Amino acid sequence: MATTEHPPSRLRGWMLQGLSDMGKRGGLTGPHAEPEPPHRGQRWWRVMCLTGVDYFSTLGYQPGIAALAAGLLSPLATIVLVVVTLAGALPVYRRVAEESPHGQGSIAMLERLLSFWKGKLFVLTLLGFAATDFLITITLSAADASTHLVENPHLTGTLGGHQMLITLILVALLGAVFLKGFLEAMGVAVALVGIYLALNLVVVITGLWHVLTAEQVVTDWANALTAQHGSVFVMIGVALIVFPKLALGLSGFETGVAVMPHVQGEAGDTEERPVGRIRDTKKLLTTAAVIMSCFLITTSFITTLLIPAAEFRPGGQANGRALAFLAHEYLGNTFGTVYDVSTIAILWFAGASAMAGLLNLMPRYLPRYGMAPHWARAVRPMVIIFILIAFLVTWLFDADVDKQGGAYATGVLVLISSAAIAVTIAARRAGQRGWTIGFGVISAVFLYTTVANVIERPDGVKIGACFIAGIMLVSLLSRLARSFELRVTSVAMDPMAERFVRDMASRKIRFIANEPDNRDRAEYRDKIEQIRADNDMPEQEDFVFVEVTVADPSEFETCLTVRGEVLHNRYRVLTVESSSIPNALAALLLHVRDTTGRTPHIYFEWTEGNPFANFLRFFLFGQGEVAPVTREVLREAEPDRARRPRVHTG
Repeated sequence: MATTEHPPSRLRGWMLQGLSDMGKRGGLTGPHAEPEPPHRGQRWWRVMCLTGVDYFSTLGYQPGIAALAAGLLSPLATIVLVVVTLAGALPVYRRVAEESPHGQGSIAMLERLLSFWKGKLFVLTLLGFAATDFLITITLSAADASTHLVENPHLTGTLGGHQMLITLILVALLGAVFLKGFLEAMGVAVALVGIYLALNLVVVITGLWHVLTAEQVVTDWANALTAQHGSVFVMIGVALIVFPKLALGLSGFETGVAVMPHVQGEAGDTEERPVGRIRDTKKLLTTAAVIMSCFLITTSFITTLLIPAAEFRPGGQANGRALAFLAHEYLGNTFGTVYDVSTIAILWFAGASAMAGLLNLMPRYLPRYGMAPHWARAVRPMVIIFILIAFLVTWLFDADVDKQGGAYATGVLVLISSAAIAVTIAARRAGQRGWTIGFGVISAVFLYTTVANVIERPDGVKIGACFIAGIMLVSLLSRLARSFELRVTSVAMDPMAERFVRDMASRKIRFIANEPDNRDRAEYRDKIEQIRADNDMPEQEDFVFVEVTVADPSEFETCLTVRGEVLHNRYRVLTVESSSIPNALAALLLHVRDTTGRTPHIYFEWTEGNPFANFLRFFLFGQGEVAPVTREVLREAEPDRARRPRVHTG
């Protein structure tokens, strides 16, 4: 029997090895790892390459998507995208870096603005769109990498028609790497970004040279534009209308803030205000945006003028690989193959960055809300789940880059819009009228872009809604299953509270759970008389009252601060503030037992009303059927019945 049970035990141990490793300090890996030690880290330009594997890799497919969306107007529509990037997204995220200097991002900013359950549900909704963003990054990047493989002249005869299989293999390979253990590789990111940008620069210069030396190309393009759209004003109007379809070029800003903890600070930085880190993160964001803007404009220009429109469509040689098409066409198959290899590598690493983001984003919020099962704290089960979802998404979209563009853009735009709204509110609270108006306008632009993208391509909302529904369902079920956990991380007692406990330790320790009302002399006198009558106790027994005030019932874990006071010169009262009355009482009883070595007793009166309704009150608002729930929390926390504090109800 031992032999048959051993393999499952080993498998379980391997699967659950390093619980929360990617959520604990020092255990995170990948671009979203834990902060470097104070005043240490990496130079900002090196950290920029971590976000660059996500941001810059979009050059692999962005020019082709822009050409399909805007046609001959692609360069003009891309200029609109660049204006929105530099005048909209960049100022927003520079402000996010100021307001959230430890890499929490815009989601954490909005979390601080909303409390109770509405805040939690709002964050869960944003997490759904963030999951859409990261997962589509994985599947879209793998699909585009497979496109570069299949369309390579040296491999098209062998791999043609197998794009779906190749994409699934690349996604599976990504999962295998994370199951083995993904170590942060800043140097790899720097090398990949450096080589990729250098190769793109060669392609851009070559393309511009061919455009400038063949004058009829520009003339033909200008004549076609005029014939198709008439005046310049019509062109600008159409470019503004089609701009939302190009929103993929905005991806990478949220990741840029997430990697912020890796940026090297200066000697005067403090944990509360890392001035040097904030300053250099702004350099990072600005430099990345300027580099990407230059490439976006130039690549859209040369691809639109040099590649026949038919080649951009599905089945065409430039579909999903416009720059690679130019690299092979004008620089030869050898250079083109090197370019393909570089593109495949950075696209794959962008998928790795997205997977690391998923594995770090969920533990940042869900466990704190009590909305993640215990096994979700382990990396490997979550990797398997995300890879299976990526397989499903790849199959649903047929490993097609163009089909996934809308879903990806929706996730990106929702996060940017939420960031714009967050900084608008932050500026308003700071009394900065000019910035409030400016950020308000930017928010309106991004909200319009998001709505337009959703109307045009609803796939992103559908996928986001599926993720949101899944996260909500799993989160609420997990919260329900973990309701009876001891959800208190620490207990601290002030001197008066310690004195009360020390005085009682010489005899029986008896507490009365009291729901504070008027807190007058009659309330405490009547409560003692009721407890004595219900439990048939002699008058010489003395008690200490415990009163728990529920602060934010949506919070899961909390620290208890116990304060003692004497009311009406007679009644000793311990006051506690917590997210849940039963969990706070159980934690206090266990703390008293451990510090005194005596078994405490606590007395309740039964709660009136329907038991199911009372349980819902406990689940949602931290109160309700207090006595039996307190006993259940104690039972789960202390399996030894002899050592368990006593609960009395009358």
